[in-house]
Amino acid sequence: MDSINMFMDSMPFSIDLSYMERVVILLCVGLCTFKITSLLIKRSNLVRHLKAFPGPPAHWFFGHALEMKRDGTEFDKSVAWGVRFPFAFPVWFGPFLSILNLHHPDYVKTLLSSTEPKDDIAYRFIKPWIGDGLLVSSGQKWFNHRRLLTPGFHYKILKPYVKTMADCSRLMLDKWEGYSQTNEFFEAFGPVSLMSLDNIMRCAFSNNSNCQNEGETNTYIKAVYELSDLVNMRVRVFPYHSDLIFYLSPHGFRFRRACRVTHRHTEEVIRKRKEELMEEAKPEQTQAKRNLDFLDILLCARDEDDNALSDEVIRAEVDTFMFEGHDTTASSISFLMYSLASHPQHQKICREEILQVLGDKETLEWDDLSKIPYTTMCIKESLRLYPAVPGISRKLTKTMTFIDGRSMPEGSYIGAGLYAHHRNSTIWENPKVFDPLRFLPENVSKRHPHAFLPFSAGPRNCIGQNFAMNEMKVVIAQMLRRYQLMADPARPPKVAARLVLCSLNGIYIKIKPLQPGATTSLSMKMP
Repeated sequence: MDSINMFMDSMPFSIDLSYMERVVILLCVGLCTFKITSLLIKRSNLVRHLKAFPGPPAHWFFGHALEMKRDGTEFDKSVAWGVRFPFAFPVWFGPFLSILNLHHPDYVKTLLSSTEPKDDIAYRFIKPWIGDGLLVSSGQKWFNHRRLLTPGFHYKILKPYVKTMADCSRLMLDKWEGYSQTNEFFEAFGPVSLMSLDNIMRCAFSNNSNCQNEGETNTYIKAVYELSDLVNMRVRVFPYHSDLIFYLSPHGFRFRRACRVTHRHTEEVIRKRKEELMEEAKPEQTQAKRNLDFLDILLCARDEDDNALSDEVIRAEVDTFMFEGHDTTASSISFLMYSLASHPQHQKICREEILQVLGDKETLEWDDLSKIPYTTMCIKESLRLYPAVPGISRKLTKTMTFIDGRSMPEGSYIGAGLYAHHRNSTIWENPKVFDPLRFLPENVSKRHPHAFLPFSAGPRNCIGQNFAMNEMKVVIAQMLRRYQLMADPARPPKVAARLVLCSLNGIYIKIKPLQPGATTSLSMKMP
């Protein structure tokens, strides 16, 4: 009692407080002191461990946040820092959080060869939406789910999807017919995103969403877009990193409401499919009526104890696949369109190659996907310049030592900046130039196996990468068969990171219908 009174008496003002009020104030002061001391110790330890990794000077409070402007130049800054600081450099987000940013294959290999879990910063913002699915789970749970879900991406499952992908892209291109008559530029990312979402819902869940016709008027589609926007905003607004502040805000209310909409939709899809499967004895019988899909795999899966997956687990994986398979592919296709529109000489070779493979057919078939090598190289070069997931981050559970002996301790945040990594001039000659021939087999064999990582690598690589590559091939083949693509020189993309790589000002192109029979043979040979 005396010590409390002495503390209160020492204050430069006089307040008549009860004993309990004085105790509460003292406890609050003590907790604040403890928290501040802990943060200062944390910063001191971070600074000490990062001394081995020189980096750009940071503001003591804002870190590098003031230099990472949201004007489409943030990645240019990262690439420039990579030139000055080889292998890795720290990026500070405020006074107490720093991520070691890797941008060299030898360093990135060390990170991606491990099974370290995703970080608990940005990824936790997605968790209320997609649950503890394959993207954010870790440890034995992640390993078990990865094993259970891998059969869903077997070529026998993927093969029938080619027709569905062609149908979805044809619907989008039919809607573009009006643009082809106007000679005007239009924003393409929006319709490509709807097409990608339509495709993932048809292929993975046999669900005809009609989203390309309804657009954002569909409540589920509207909720998906709203959740993406809100998670992006929460990453950017530092106070919203606090769960309490975010959930008490109007944006937090909208986020919870949109989550309820998506969860109800997913639960309804699962319920209906369960009813269908109850009427069928085996998955083989399901396949006789329709193609076996990702949801069938989930519902028929059994864990190590031969138990069916719970509804909660299935919903998490469905929502995860919807999120991962929609935005990333839309980003990749949009930047591929821009790349080919900006380089008509490569577009021409791709078109001639595709038309030769198609012959009298309107769309690519499964066996055709391996017969368009130049188009595949253009896809890979576009993914190099514009990786849909521009960065990957992990939180270490144990000390990680890199190839040159430098190390970071348990609890550290390590990131692979794939955008800068793919433009590292020590690995890629003229890294800003669009050159598909980088991916000729003889050139690939000369590079580090971890130089090109659009789908990550190691045990936690993208499980759906073959699905994504197939979709890009089918869509771009349909597109080049019908239209010539032209980029808007007045509106180049302002590249920025949201949940996926995007353009702040959209992706603007102009399309011109091809004249029948205008391109009938290969006039330009692939080198």
